[in-house]
Amino acid sequence: MAVQEIREFNRFYTNLIGALDYSRHLHTPFTLTEARVLYELAHARRTDAADLRVELSLDAGHLSRMLSKFEERQLVTRRPSEEDARRQRIELTKQGKEAASLLEERAQEAVGSLVGRITPEDRPRLTAAMRTVREILHDDHRVTTGPRVILRVPRSGDLGWAIERNASVYAAEYGWDEGYEALVARIVADYAADHDPEREGMWVAELDGERAGCVFCVRDDAPDTARLRLLLVDPAARGHGIGGRLVDACISFARQAGYRDMVLWTNDVLAGARRIYQRAGFELVAQKPHHSFGQDLVGQDWRLVL
Repeated sequence: MAVQEIREFNRFYTNLIGALDYSRHLHTPFTLTEARVLYELAHARRTDAADLRVELSLDAGHLSRMLSKFEERQLVTRRPSEEDARRQRIELTKQGKEAASLLEERAQEAVGSLVGRITPEDRPRLTAAMRTVREILHDDHRVTTGPRVILRVPRSGDLGWAIERNASVYAAEYGWDEGYEALVARIVADYAADHDPEREGMWVAELDGERAGCVFCVRDDAPDTARLRLLLVDPAARGHGIGGRLVDACISFARQAGYRDMVLWTNDVLAGARRIYQRAGFELVAQKPHHSFGQDLVGQDWRLVL
């Protein structure tokens, strides 16, 4: 039954988005695979040919021919990697960036047209269902004997849990006082009272069925800017890549929602979180000492161009 349902869904969705005729669908000269490569190059800070091949599950010969075609059209440059001369560093040229930008613009328009046919009441249900499909298949297509991690949308009790665990963890590990708990409570209360599910979201990570972490994506005061808030991984659940998956979910949502930038504020003592942000492509743009939560801290502003 599951196999047949998945095959039926694949046929339905492929026909819906016109993926079998990608160039006509978005009025571009690129095939679906070429568009995927351009997208990866446009959104990755540094990309080697080997990384592209693994990330997109492409045949090495096919990828090499495609990159040669891109070079002929002056869309990319190839050179030996600084870290390993045996690897090729691939970068978009100005023309390549323009082509990728045009693809992104037309893809957004196409999906926006599709979403426009869906009632506002059904859109949150649709996006939640699609996230669930990705999360389940992302986990289950790898056969492992280790703990099972999933990300899900919030349920009753999750907001209260986010407040309690943030306060408890930071008090235990960094000595932060009730001022931090008050800040978290205000952030969560504002989200609960008035958030747009198409532009803001919360994700809860579970490890073997138990809450293990969370993160929020909310609108920033700056135009077209999303703000990542309250990233938390429970100490007992660390070491399973949960923080990275939560941040990736936040970034993916922000891109789909049409934001151009994502920002966040953290403190320099949170070294583990900073490493996650750096791996995701965030860049430090400002830092300033402050006294908060009963401690002398250095606050940091980070930014990611989406």
